[in-house]
Amino acid sequence: MQRSMTFTRFLSLLIASEIILLDQWSKNYILQLHDNALLPVEITSFFNIVLTWNRGVSFGMLQSMQEWMPLALIGATSCISLFMFVWLLRATERCTILALGCVIGGAIGNIMDRAVHGAVVDFLDFHIAGRHWPAFNLADSTIFVGVVILIIGSIVCQRPDPQKPKPVENQDHVPT
Repeated sequence: MQRSMTFTRFLSLLIASEIILLDQWSKNYILQLHDNALLPVEITSFFNIVLTWNRGVSFGMLQSMQEWMPLALIGATSCISLFMFVWLLRATERCTILALGCVIGGAIGNIMDRAVHGAVVDFLDFHIAGRHWPAFNLADSTIFVGVVILIIGSIVCQRPDPQKPKPVENQDHVPT
């Protein structure tokens, strides 16, 4: 069992690494398209590739904050990522371990953007009837998927509490 969990943790960290690589590659590609004046690109009637800089947090909140905000966000996200890494090392459910790999990979991808650019590169733009969902990126998507797996896993993969007494079964007992 321990060897299997060690492999699952390794696989989770490999997934996180791949997410970071793909995320950074996709963002660099978008920046190259922008440099060559090839953006925006209309893919469908409801999806565009654009370039937006998210200097805030989720959905662009807190974008108008002070100059120190990128450093504060890097620090906060790094602490959360470290907490999740420790959680990954201690977790006993495979779905939790793999989900944490997705969240950690996405978080590190966005931390790298803030460290290099002072903001996160977002480029996936979904819209309908003139209303746009806030642009996002691959890292954001993997964080979302990881959190959904964590929530579903917490409902489906519940382990019995070892501290909780087991119910006594009705036994026909004949006194002697």
